[in-house]
Amino acid sequence: MTAAKPFRELCAEHGIAVTHQRQILYEVMQGMHGHPSPEEIYAEVKRQVPSISLATVYKNIHLFVESGVLREVSLHHGSQRVEMNRDEHHHLVCSKCKSISDIDEKVLGVLPKRRKLAGGFLVERYAVDVIGLCANCQQG
Repeated sequence: MTAAKPFRELCAEHGIAVTHQRQILYEVMQGMHGHPSPEEIYAEVKRQVPSISLATVYKNIHLFVESGVLREVSLHHGSQRVEMNRDEHHHLVCSKCKSISDIDEKVLGVLPKRRKLAGGFLVERYAVDVIGLCANCQQG
């Protein structure tokens, strides 16, 4: 995975004002594994900033996604999920427990880079979901 840039540098690049709450939110997310939901992020951030609201967490996650600081994992996983992994990758999604894990782009084969598709659709990035059963659910 690509080394994370300092928060202030990311904010400057993406035109976001630096605030204490945003910095704590970002740092907490950096320490979380996988693809956390806003509610999971909120539970962790609240430990450091007890006065923070769930609405503030949602608002700042939305700001981070809209500005390109974070990527949003496909919405059809049941709830919003975000990720810190900026490397090109896809997702393995368990149809039973809804867990999401990363799979390197090279494992699935090379997809064409940004180009226009039929109807003039301009590709920004590919996000492939491989749906199946994780190892834990296969055993249970």
